Amino acid sequence: MTSDAASPAPSSVLGLAPVLPVVVVHHAADAVPLARALVAGGLPAIEVTLRTPAALDALRAIADEVPDAVPGAGTVLSAAQAGAARAAGARFLVSPGCTPRLLGAMKDSGVPFLPGVSTASEVVTLLEEGLTEMKFFPAEAAGGTAYLTSLAAPLPQARFCPTGGIGPASAPAYLALPNVGCVGGSWMLPAGATAAKDWGRVRQLARDAAALAV
Repeated sequence: MTSDAASPAPSSVLGLAPVLPVVVVHHAADAVPLARALVAGGLPAIEVTLRTPAALDALRAIADEVPDAVPGAGTVLSAAQAGAARAAGARFLVSPGCTPRLLGAMKDSGVPFLPGVSTASEVVTLLEEGLTEMKFFPAEAAGGTAYLTSLAAPLPQARFCPTGGIGPASAPAYLALPNVGCVGGSWMLPAGATAAKDWGRVRQLARDAAALAV
């Protein structure tokens, strides 16, 4: 099976689950058991960040071997990365920020994407491009729930996946906002559990995260 043979891309990233796991994979061999644990816990959408040499191989393995997962690529910073991620089987793309060139590449990818924003002007710029789904990053540092609440009235058409500094204690407050579709985080992937390959713990933490839906 090739990555291109994976299931079709979702129409939206925001509605897949209340929490989008943000995954940093250092060893490609861990990708499949990690993804299976997340899916079993109720988190099918998995953002594999392009921060390590193993990231593309991890994406490819998840796309090929975990049919119930919806693998995506995070920390997409260039057109080349967007293309490589799609070739590896990414079914959505996420960027921490956005430039005209990167936006063009993500539009051309053929899959849904969440361009990163942290200001009202950036949100308006993307709305002018016909986009309504975005990543709000870094969420806590950029103003958190108070900032998103302030954006809701003047920009009600914009919806967000806040990411950055969010944990199980703060996630419910974000998920309660009308302009938040899901939150991104990595708390269900503690370093100790992944290092020990304790996939049972990852599965339970994923289950707890999936239960945060309001």
